[in-house]
Amino acid sequence: MPMPYDGVHLMSREIIKIKVGVGRVDAVAGAAEVTVVGVFSDGKGGAVFRKLDKALNGGLSQVLGLGDFKGEANTTAVVYGNKAIGARRVVMVGLGDRAKLTVDAVRQAAGRAASMAVDLKAKKAIFALHGDLPKKLRPEALGQAIAEGVHFGAYRWDEFLGKGNDKDGRPAAIGVVIAETDAAVAKALGEGVKVGNIMGEAQNFARTIMNRPANVVNPPSLAAEAKRLAARTPGLTCSVMEEKQIRAKGMGGLMAVGQGSATQPRLIVLKYSPARARGRTIGLVGKAITFDSGGISIKPSEGMQEMKFDKSGGVAVLGAMKAIAALKPPVQVYGIIPSAENMPGGMSYRPGDIVTTYSGKTVEIQNTDAEGRMILCDAIHHAVMLKCDVVVDVATLTGASVVALGEWRAALMSHSDRLIERIKAASEACGENVWHMPCGEEYLELMKSKIADLKNIGGKWGGACTAAAFLGEFARDVEWAHLDIAGVGMVDGSKKFGSPGSIGYGVRLLTTFVRNEAE
Repeated sequence: MPMPYDGVHLMSREIIKIKVGVGRVDAVAGAAEVTVVGVFSDGKGGAVFRKLDKALNGGLSQVLGLGDFKGEANTTAVVYGNKAIGARRVVMVGLGDRAKLTVDAVRQAAGRAASMAVDLKAKKAIFALHGDLPKKLRPEALGQAIAEGVHFGAYRWDEFLGKGNDKDGRPAAIGVVIAETDAAVAKALGEGVKVGNIMGEAQNFARTIMNRPANVVNPPSLAAEAKRLAARTPGLTCSVMEEKQIRAKGMGGLMAVGQGSATQPRLIVLKYSPARARGRTIGLVGKAITFDSGGISIKPSEGMQEMKFDKSGGVAVLGAMKAIAALKPPVQVYGIIPSAENMPGGMSYRPGDIVTTYSGKTVEIQNTDAEGRMILCDAIHHAVMLKCDVVVDVATLTGASVVALGEWRAALMSHSDRLIERIKAASEACGENVWHMPCGEEYLELMKSKIADLKNIGGKWGGACTAAAFLGEFARDVEWAHLDIAGVGMVDGSKKFGSPGSIGYGVRLLTTFVRNEAE
């Protein structure tokens, strides 16, 4: 069967290249197109702010005095330079309430400033955000957060814009120097920046794949991307099961969902093997539906273009495996990505079908748009068969989680309170927020069928919880948790972050969790 048109040749622009480092430079005198300085909501900045303000003859204070800029979080103001400073522009970025300042607030401020720098077409920027911040914020953590924020904010997904459609003139690359004259502080910042660059690059790598449409990313091409990643990454290997192997293994859930599409399903298995592994083996499982039409239970046409983001869980795992391999934690990790395209067709699975999954459990299909759990149940069981001790699955699974939590937090569910606490700790550290929701026996009762072991939808209420209860049945006795990222994984970045498309949620969270587990 011929492959569908892939549209790859339409890509005419490379994603902007972003580099962050630490330099022992004077933030006032250093030459740059933009110098970034933080301001609290009390209208005060640190030593660099005061020096810049003096050199600009009170220009920064004047803007604050007018009330045009108040130092509130996620706000910026631009003041043009003079011959007394090295920068052509000074960007003031709000840090919010001094007493409530967190590392994540610094990360967000760095992202906002980096986005402004790209809008200003800057190729070089000096950041002076870290000075005079509370001592509780360690330089290593600040360096990592600033680097992650710069990568996040400077990112633009514009690779499909035609060659004549580049009037914005955005730079092909931007270099950011975190200015610090103290050698010891600069060294500590630099250690954090190394980690932040790896995290930021991995997150943007995932964002690009998440953003690409279904005529470019389908199960075979996603598998090829995973193989390319493994081929260029020491410590990372990749194996891919194609249709015949999936069928032979008895992965009826993955096979059923993918059989209506012209592109066949794949099971992608990435393995990170450190030189000296210790502790328990971790399995990260991510849903990668490269396009979700709903199948025979077809979705409404309005907003269906966003269903290219239904691969976000699987791509988050892909990005996390990239970061994990680069950071080299001493723990073995599997990244398991079941991938299919859920389409209506003559071979589509139907409401009323009974599917035998890889675990041997049977599932009555009541809605073909509840497909994510069907591919995840096989992948979770595969993680069990690979002898993973801890399994975390991540998926844009239910609209119910969006109703419950909106676009700001992922729903977190597990049978293990200890695992819940460890994931919450990773969430707090990395700034990707979660909220604990239940998935106990009362929800599992709603997923039991009268003619099969389970059914693939529950009742009208608690849809995120019943879906999690369903998945928990395939984890056996291993420590398992489920992250429903439908709200945060399909958010339109232009509404909150200036750049349209995916925000790459999950890469930092999964990577931080694995690093914490290794420690």
